[in-house]
Amino acid sequence: MTTFFPKLSILAIATAATLGVQAQAQDKVLNLYSARHYQTDEVMYDTFTRTTGIKINRVDADDAGIVARLRAEGAASPADVIMLVDAARLATADAQGLFQPIKSAKLDAAIPANLRATATADGVTWTGFSTRARVIVYDPARVKAEDVSTYEQLADPKLKGMVCTRSGSHPYNLSLFSTVVERLGDQKGEAWLKGVVSNMARAPKGGDTDQIKGVASGECGVALTNTYYVARLIKSTKPEDKAVMDKVRVSFPNQGTSGTHVNIAGAGVAKHAKNRDNAILFMEFLASPYAQDYFANGNNEFPTVKGLKIDNPAIKAMGGDNFKAETVPLGVVAKNMTKVQQMLDRAGYK
Repeated sequence: MTTFFPKLSILAIATAATLGVQAQAQDKVLNLYSARHYQTDEVMYDTFTRTTGIKINRVDADDAGIVARLRAEGAASPADVIMLVDAARLATADAQGLFQPIKSAKLDAAIPANLRATATADGVTWTGFSTRARVIVYDPARVKAEDVSTYEQLADPKLKGMVCTRSGSHPYNLSLFSTVVERLGDQKGEAWLKGVVSNMARAPKGGDTDQIKGVASGECGVALTNTYYVARLIKSTKPEDKAVMDKVRVSFPNQGTSGTHVNIAGAGVAKHAKNRDNAILFMEFLASPYAQDYFANGNNEFPTVKGLKIDNPAIKAMGGDNFKAETVPLGVVAKNMTKVQQMLDRAGYK
């Protein structure tokens, strides 16, 4: 997996050296509870250990499993850093008091405020370290590009019987829908959700890759997906995956208005962290250019650090190397999720 980075950049070496010096006086351990399961992340963690001497003990589970474990462990939990893969899940863990606020000038300078929890006088509870865009995939033989240039158009009668999605309550969709409601307001937002439901080709089911394949097969005309699912199919050497991508196109919605919705993978320092200094050091490492490159190229995501560009052929192929992203704060959006779930129930969005 080291083929992405045959050598560290000068900036990465400088970052690593600084981290190593800061870690010298600390206990050499960090307990990480992570919902991310990518080999490239492991290489990144190994680099952190080599440059700081801090050993990472990792507990891997899905988001729900991690939250359940933390709640069961309570104050006895050994967790120092909690890493989750969606703003909705981060917000839920935060609401349950699983994070503690921290103050870091480095994180404040590196990560835009809209990709972090809302700051308080005590600090910030969670921070996003990679983003993915939620885009529209469509069949160019059935749908014109100008008819899927915004999320709002998913409720347009032109798309009657064409829309496919995974469950509306899945965090990927719930985050998007909460953003749309934040922009449109409650009344218009709920009407939009009802319009999307009325345009569905079939009941929500499957994951994002299933939606893309549904468009390619003709079952759907348009579908919602995260960009890294598209990138995986673009990079695939399987003939069947290449055939799928030959039949679909990608739209980054709302480029002329609010920007395309982005979600995050992020982390926070655990409420009962026993190695708090190491935890903050690790969080700052995740915002380094070296780690940001690994996030971006290892899982076809986008960096959160301001002004950092990536060179990923799959991202470029789908037209996502220079898109306008929305700036609605994810911390604000997260507060809408209970309300939006109720809207989904009323709309019959399963």
